[in-house]
Amino acid sequence: MRKFLFIFTNLDQLSSIDAHKKKISSKHQIKKKGGPNAKTLSFIRKIQDARREAEEKAKEEQRLQEEEKEKLERLEQERLRLEAEHREKMKQQEKQIIQQKRQESLNPTRKQRNKCQHTLSQIGATSIETSTHHVSQLATSNIGKSNKKGILYDDRRKINKTSSNTSIQSVAVSIESKNNVSVEKSNNATDYWELNSEEAKVNSEIIQNLTKIEDNNNDHVIQADTHLTTNHESSETKLIDNDEYEHNQSLSSMERVRHHLERYHQLCESHRSVEVLRAPVICVLGHVDAGKTKTLDNLRQTHVQDHEAGGITQQIGATNVPLETIYKRTKVCRKMISREGDFVVPGLLIIDTPGHETFKNLRSRGSSLCDLAILVVDIMHGLAPQTIESIQLLTKRQTPFIIALNKIDLLYDWKSNNEENIELVIQKQSQITKNHFEKRCNDIICQFAEQYLNVALYYKNSDPNEFYSMVPISAISGDGMSSLIALIIEKCQTALTKRLTYTDELQAAVMEVKSNDSHGTTIDIILVNGFLSVGDKIIIAGQEGPIVTQIRKILIPESNQELRVTNQYQTNEKVKGARGIKILATDLEKSMAGLPLFVARQTDEIDYFKNEIETILKTTLNSIQLKEKGVYVQASTLGSLEGFLQLLKTSNIPYAGINIGPVHRKDVIRASVQLEKDVQFATILAFDVKIEKDAQEYANAIGVKIFRHDEIYRLRDMFISYQEQIKRHNQEQHRHLAIFPCKLKILPQYVFNKRDPIVCGVLVEDGCIKLGTPICVPSKDCINLGKVVSIEMNHQSLDTARKGSEVCIKIASTTSETSTMYGRHFDKDDILMSKISRESIDVLKAYFREEMKSKDWELIIELKKIFNII
Repeated sequence: MRKFLFIFTNLDQLSSIDAHKKKISSKHQIKKKGGPNAKTLSFIRKIQDARREAEEKAKEEQRLQEEEKEKLERLEQERLRLEAEHREKMKQQEKQIIQQKRQESLNPTRKQRNKCQHTLSQIGATSIETSTHHVSQLATSNIGKSNKKGILYDDRRKINKTSSNTSIQSVAVSIESKNNVSVEKSNNATDYWELNSEEAKVNSEIIQNLTKIEDNNNDHVIQADTHLTTNHESSETKLIDNDEYEHNQSLSSMERVRHHLERYHQLCESHRSVEVLRAPVICVLGHVDAGKTKTLDNLRQTHVQDHEAGGITQQIGATNVPLETIYKRTKVCRKMISREGDFVVPGLLIIDTPGHETFKNLRSRGSSLCDLAILVVDIMHGLAPQTIESIQLLTKRQTPFIIALNKIDLLYDWKSNNEENIELVIQKQSQITKNHFEKRCNDIICQFAEQYLNVALYYKNSDPNEFYSMVPISAISGDGMSSLIALIIEKCQTALTKRLTYTDELQAAVMEVKSNDSHGTTIDIILVNGFLSVGDKIIIAGQEGPIVTQIRKILIPESNQELRVTNQYQTNEKVKGARGIKILATDLEKSMAGLPLFVARQTDEIDYFKNEIETILKTTLNSIQLKEKGVYVQASTLGSLEGFLQLLKTSNIPYAGINIGPVHRKDVIRASVQLEKDVQFATILAFDVKIEKDAQEYANAIGVKIFRHDEIYRLRDMFISYQEQIKRHNQEQHRHLAIFPCKLKILPQYVFNKRDPIVCGVLVEDGCIKLGTPICVPSKDCINLGKVVSIEMNHQSLDTARKGSEVCIKIASTTSETSTMYGRHFDKDDILMSKISRESIDVLKAYFREEMKSKDWELIIELKKIFNII
């Protein structure tokens, strides 16, 4: 038994030893495998935490938006309920009035009959013959007219304010005047959607009573006169009631139009179909010089960038790309489209937006209309500041986008081939080129990860909803362009189908206001949904308020031609979205770009849309803040003007006046106001506009400077150089009055001449010493030593010496009085200072502020106390 126990004990020990060995070997294996280092894990955790915080923040914002939306819906339902109760109450009151008047006309009092007979005897009317058939025929015709009334939105007012809606009054008035029976047309004060069958029934009963009354001539006269008397006695009350009624009607007219537009919106939404799509509006965004316009040029085989000043896009341009071009450019990668060979979208509407930071406002407008964006990234440089700004703009507006990695032709030993899918082209490259491409792609993926975005190459993207797709392209050679277009079509026909369904409800915006010789002032429109026709009454934003005008002509650029640069236009009577069009109309000189365009189909809609425009205008105009002192800025469009103003703001150039269009004499007069404030700001900066001849002549006569250029950066530099020129001129004129502050300590071992001229070494303890600076000794009753005529350091002449410098100076006396002497009038313990004055301080503030440092101004304050300067 003991032997068995011993054997079992040994077996247990052996098994435990084997288990321990396995554990040790597994630990060694884990160590051999290796893993991410702590820095990488920390970076991943930070990204995950940031992403989690962003998701939580987005959920919280969505929850708040939903609560706000529910609150607004409750308020809207309550308002609609109150309006319905008010309308019902008004209808009941009107019915009661009609019923009361009908009863009064059928049952007149004896006094009313006697008064009516007396009136008839006075006018000598012995008998009145009226045709019952004629009256009933007139009444019946009136009923027919009232039932056939067209749809009207404006308030209907009563023609006769002192008469009621019954035909009895009309008959009575005609009896008194011409013995001729006529029935006035009843004018209902309600709109077409408020007229119900019950009111029509009441009106028909009144007319039937008329025919019955005419059977008895005397009774008819008595009843008519009775009604006249009753009407005369209560005229004041009726006038007050009518005024209140009309006031209530005027208050609710806007609401009725809004309800009508809401019903029209619901009707249009119900007719949407995924089988009828409009052209998607695609924006091209990115950093300056990333290749946005070149990418668009390659797509449509044009050279728009050659027309841009400096090769930089200065304005938003729209291009209509037809289906034929899309079909032709995607023939090598048709398999990327799920519905192969079946294109549902009728084309593409591409907007080329400026990418540099100056045109941030334009870029915001472009993406507000955007269905899908193409974010162009330079594969050699990665994400630039403006690229990050565009990413933030797109994510804020929740706009889907595709990343185009441009300039792959700059990769090492790249071999171009635009006849194949870009995936196959990359596979056929050399290994060195592949490695270079992968390195650049990985760097860009990391840069996007820092912006909390997941991106992947489109042929490696297994989850397009989670990862944004990247397409390598070359705008120069055309590599990858077919893949980019195919991916756009696939995105539009799958994920964006619901968004791209066509609707007749108008959705349009003014993108540019342009003035040219051939057409005058025109507006470029991005028509997203709905239709526009020649003769439509449009409402757009203007500098002085909403502008109401009528479309005279609609111009459409040729296919694959940009709206900004083409000179060949097609004229259409009616255009459907989505398209970029040019509209010719009157009173467009002061219209503003970047704001919506409305069409008034009915008269009442004009006031409604004008109110909408005014609300939007308040926000837009308040964003442009003018200074009291500044330059006068003019541009060809509002978008270019806002971009230029943004550049001036970042360059610390104030602007006091703005205008759009050519420079006229009146603009020179406005700019001349600055001649009294600051001459350098009596300047007009004209960006891409003409200067009238009389304006230039008048500016030369009064001293206003006009600078003009087609590139904003050059125009800014022209003004800056002009400022420098004026500054140098002013400094030269006032340099003899400028005294810079300084505090000097005498170095006794370097005193070379004790009498005039005093030559000694000094240490600049504070401030700066310049040639011509007057020196005094404040501790010795401000003895004037003279002016500094020479400064040397290491046998080299200097014009100025700042704090901490040890220099040798020569001080020459400026008066004929007995000169001071070192050792007698002052010694090494005295501090020498510059003798400043009130005038010198003002000159420093006006013309030498940039040469002064903060410590120099502190020393000025100290010297003012010493010299008792106020």
